[in-house]
Amino acid sequence: MSTTLGVPRPDQASYMLRAAAGDAGRAYKRQMLDLLDIRAGHTVLDAGCGPGTDLPALAERVGDGGTVIGVDRDPAMLERARARTEGLRRVELREGDVHALPVEPGTMDRAKIDRVLMHVDDPAEVLAQLHRATRPGARVGLAEPDWDTLIVDAEDLDTSRAFTRYTTAEVVRNATVGRGLVRLAERAGFRVEAVHATTPVFRDFQEADHTLGLGRNLQKAIDGGHIDRDRGHRWFAGLSQGPFYASFTLVGVVCSR
Repeated sequence: MSTTLGVPRPDQASYMLRAAAGDAGRAYKRQMLDLLDIRAGHTVLDAGCGPGTDLPALAERVGDGGTVIGVDRDPAMLERARARTEGLRRVELREGDVHALPVEPGTMDRAKIDRVLMHVDDPAEVLAQLHRATRPGARVGLAEPDWDTLIVDAEDLDTSRAFTRYTTAEVVRNATVGRGLVRLAERAGFRVEAVHATTPVFRDFQEADHTLGLGRNLQKAIDGGHIDRDRGHRWFAGLSQGPFYASFTLVGVVCSR
């Protein structure tokens, strides 16, 4: 594992689990599950389930008569999810791409996709797949960041802005998909029921470095000529000395079929 500035790049599963375990992660996930109104006996799809972060909570809500289906294209993620849900007989794990969900059309009572659309080739096609998979009357939850809203406090405000621009333009494929969720959901044929935005706040530099990739992405920006090396290193050193503040906006949408 290579290191540059900041903490080493974590493996993706560990990163996802740690991000979900924070206060902001727990809060928006609980809010989404409440708005989805998952009931005993439901069949629920977790599209892009990753290491199974949400599968136990979903399984608890569907009860013994329900089914939770977790789909991910990465066998390593599914292996982590399998370990996390060992003993939960009502959880099924399926390898597949969210652009071609391996579920029968019109069979899901509820579905969710969480911080996946920002990485996919075609968010609109993924939402079309969710529309295909769900029954009439089903509810679907979507949650995505808008990385254009990433702010990092520093005396060198220009470098903070350059870091956000680099993150949006080069690091995340669909960096502003969060703000487009309502539009994308309606175009896919869903009816939007609720929209909420949360603002994860980071006061601890090390936690922000891990979650936001401050040092790792700064190094890439420097290597690519987007940020001056000396200025970038001074910016990063100043952040590490504190006091520290960073935040971004996470958009959640719950819609119905």
